[in-house]
Amino acid sequence: MISYNDIAQAHSKMKHIVHKTPLDYSKTFSEYAGNEVHLKLENLQKTGSFKVRGSYNKLVSLSKDELEKGVVAASAGNHAQGVAYASSILGIPCTIVMPVGAPLSKVQATKDYGANVELKGDVFDDALDYALDLKNEKGAAFVHAFDDEAIITGQGTVGIEILEQLPDVEVIVVPIGGGGLIAGIAAAVKEKNPSIKVYGVEAEACPSMAESLKGKELLTVNSTPTMADGIAVKRPGQHPFGLVEKFVDGIVTVDEMEIARTMLLLLERNKLLVEGSGAASLAAMVYKKLPIEDKKVVTVISGGNVDVSFISRIIERGMVESGRFMQFQTILKDKPGNLEKVLQVITEHQGNILNISVSHIGDKIYPSYAQLFLSIETKNQEHIQEILEALKQKGYTNI
Repeated sequence: MISYNDIAQAHSKMKHIVHKTPLDYSKTFSEYAGNEVHLKLENLQKTGSFKVRGSYNKLVSLSKDELEKGVVAASAGNHAQGVAYASSILGIPCTIVMPVGAPLSKVQATKDYGANVELKGDVFDDALDYALDLKNEKGAAFVHAFDDEAIITGQGTVGIEILEQLPDVEVIVVPIGGGGLIAGIAAAVKEKNPSIKVYGVEAEACPSMAESLKGKELLTVNSTPTMADGIAVKRPGQHPFGLVEKFVDGIVTVDEMEIARTMLLLLERNKLLVEGSGAASLAAMVYKKLPIEDKKVVTVISGGNVDVSFISRIIERGMVESGRFMQFQTILKDKPGNLEKVLQVITEHQGNILNISVSHIGDKIYPSYAQLFLSIETKNQEHIQEILEALKQKGYTNI
């Protein structure tokens, strides 16, 4: 079993390798959550996530012979970059297997850290199978993303930093994928102070750890697409499972709406670009999923590697979910002044028109009529209903 001393030794080894990331008190999120909320900003870590901690600790635990043969890992994102960076620091040959559909930005970032990248398979499981074959072929060491004691020990250094930065912390909230991060943090803080509560947060789309705990054994769950792809792990690790079962006080889930809104809030209020998995822990606080109130809480913001092409979609999704955007379409008599009347209603109710489109052709459009499409920036869901009601009173219906 991993001990606090194991984690403290790992922390000492990587002091000048990784960043001691900021612990940032947030007045905004404290008000939302009804607790004193501090953000542990691992999105500002080297490579953009906590993964470099475990990767570095695993690599320095290998023997000289193992290091000479190099390492192999499989990943579609943050783990790839963490292993590649740690390998470059230590001068170790490194091969990362990524699925063919992995985001180009993450593939390039992994290459930029000095790794040899091979693209194999359509999904992560295919890449993993190939990586294991490659490991046997090369005689290289395999660096698992979460199911490895050295990896878990390295991730636990986040817990030591939290204790140093906020000694009187009462609750720590951590996102869960395979379970390596929460297992390491819980092992570190519970040995020092068993009264500290540690809660995990999974995506509702893939609650593998919660289901495994209910079943009292490792289970593989079916998952649906989620923007928190970094924690969409269908089967948690054996090593993390034992530690989570022993130390973690509870697990909750958050849905896509809650994740999207939290990502947008972080961007707007704290100027932080955070990936879906990184925002999950804070989403649980914002939407009051945990049985805590008026506590000193640390939420671990685990990563910030958002693909550039995805940022606009995240913002759009977050705006829709928070009532900041609406679309309206209706049929108008094709007559001068009719469009102006619709726009005047929206302007009077302080809607900001983003886009206008008019079509004269369609199965619902009769001669002398036109179909109007409007995209409108709004304040919240109540504002949307106000505008819709005002349009309805003027005889316009949303079709």
